[in-house]
Amino acid sequence: MNYYQEITLLPDAEVSLGFIWQNVFQQVHIALVEHKVDKNKSAVAVGFPQYGKAKFPLGSKLRLFAKDQAQLEKLNIAKWLGRLEDYAHVKGIKPVPDDVSYVSFTRKNVKSPTRIEKDMEERAKRRAQKSGKTFDECMTELAETKPGPSDLPFIFLHSQQTKTRTPDTNSKYPLFITMEGREGNSHGTFDCYGLNAKANDENVFGCVPQF
Repeated sequence: MNYYQEITLLPDAEVSLGFIWQNVFQQVHIALVEHKVDKNKSAVAVGFPQYGKAKFPLGSKLRLFAKDQAQLEKLNIAKWLGRLEDYAHVKGIKPVPDDVSYVSFTRKNVKSPTRIEKDMEERAKRRAQKSGKTFDECMTELAETKPGPSDLPFIFLHSQQTKTRTPDTNSKYPLFITMEGREGNSHGTFDCYGLNAKANDENVFGCVPQF
């Protein structure tokens, strides 16, 4: 990744940073889908330079990265964020500085509390059938392995497929994002969120510069 473009989110008293993240990242995701280079693959990646450092977990800056300047010019993210110009400032395309570290941002699947409870009950039923213990006894035994709530940063997005297929259905879902440091740059692939694609042919990580 040799070039980047930075987007600064600008909350005010009436519009929260979280709400702006939802709208900005939704547009970025749609833009990456429109410019995908293969099935669910993007040549443009995203980075969060303030991840875990600011009061809001993702901070207030988003960066787009590409190997070539032309890829960012073709994406033309300013056009996609046109209706959000009061809340998102898009800077020009710049070369990545020489002195950087590398990280991978990856989508993390996190189960909802309802899903966790349902899985616990199903496990307890199976254990009760095999062991002869009561369902309540098995639930008590499994309580120690019950996953806790996630503290990972996330952005609420709307599924465009669900909105199209069933407009009256709630299409909102949380996109949980985890960051891992890497020893150096690698040449993995990115999905249409601009995040590290976990499954790729080369089994390497999609990395972006962090500075």
